Amino acid sequence: MFKRTLLFTLIAGLALSACGAAATVQPPSGPEFALSATEAPAAAEAPAAGGFAQDQSAAQPVERIVIKNASLSLLVEDAAASADEIAKLAEGMGGFVVFSNVFGITYGPNDTPAKQASVSVRVPAGRLSEALARIKDMAVEVTQENVSGQDVTAEYTDLQSRLKNLEVAEQRLQTIMDGATRTQDVLDVFNELVRVREEIEVIKGQIKFYEDSAAFSQISIELVPDVVAQPLDIGGWRPVGVVKEAFELLIRSLQSLVEVLIYVGICGVPLLLLFGLPSWAAVRYVRRRRKTTPTQKAS
Repeated sequence: MFKRTLLFTLIAGLALSACGAAATVQPPSGPEFALSATEAPAAAEAPAAGGFAQDQSAAQPVERIVIKNASLSLLVEDAAASADEIAKLAEGMGGFVVFSNVFGITYGPNDTPAKQASVSVRVPAGRLSEALARIKDMAVEVTQENVSGQDVTAEYTDLQSRLKNLEVAEQRLQTIMDGATRTQDVLDVFNELVRVREEIEVIKGQIKFYEDSAAFSQISIELVPDVVAQPLDIGGWRPVGVVKEAFELLIRSLQSLVEVLIYVGICGVPLLLLFGLPSWAAVRYVRRRRKTTPTQKAS
């Protein structure tokens, strides 16, 4: 009876410590980051048990964990051949192909067939710029390019800390189970131990994902055949060219109109004030004289 009471007292102490410590921890969002009830007591008692000390890790310089990815859209002469070249380039740089998809399309009024491709590769993060430059050299034209980076240092550090706490809790639960004698006590502690080990595996998987993503940058490439981007040509008549000429004529006409208005505003208004006002005043004077002269004769 005394052993059973002591056993449940230890488990209750771990649970109560977990509740107190969990209130001070702000985990990242997402279901894979859910806090367990056993990781917090380990954090509260780990320094005394010699598991780890927070002040020692804080004194060490933090290595930034940055995930860099890129996307490209290219016009190429042969999409299928370019996809093969990109795959060989990634493998030659120590990377690998995530996926490659080459599919047929049609273009133009005659439904001319052509090949288009989508490729995604991973290359060492330190050689991302080199890989982008070599891939762009394969293109006739680069129509779109985007490079992004995500700093996950805080999330990675938090996962490392939580992993240590869970491992300490796992050891203590194992010790409790080793000392338990009643079947029900063993089952209770075993179930808790299984849950903690599941959380440990989840966190280890997330840590590995961050490490792999930071070590290898992903490049997603859309390969469009150059012929698709060429102007439409129907029997020697190119409607795209006609539309372009019409817009150019409209712009030139508007430009001429604006230039005329500018000249009128700068040159015409001063000339109007200089010559127009005196002429208008002279005309009014003459008209008044003509009106007053017949009146004087009549009187």
